[in-house]
Amino acid sequence: MRIQSLTEIEKLRKQEVSFCIYFSSPNCGVCQVLKPKIMSLMKDYYPEIQTYKVDVAVYPEIAAQMGFYTNPSFIVYLNGQEYLRRSRSISLQELYESLARPYKLMF
Repeated sequence: MRIQSLTEIEKLRKQEVSFCIYFSSPNCGVCQVLKPKIMSLMKDYYPEIQTYKVDVAVYPEIAAQMGFYTNPSFIVYLNGQEYLRRSRSISLQELYESLARPYKLMF
């Protein structure tokens, strides 16, 4: 699902138990290569965490208000609280390892 405003993120924090947001731009080669890998990782290993996307080319103000000034960026909320934040160099292995324990405890 695509996010189009900061208000949507605030609603998600109140309504969703856990979710993540991937910030990318269509003209960013790294973003386009990494996006399907991250989406696959989340779907295969962490299906209870809803995944959302922000197109930074269209909504740069959302990324700026969230404190992201480079692409790609990724943020995970668990129980409505920010748990993990990564930008630029995102390691799939690190993501997997960082989420494994809290995910097992929550779900």
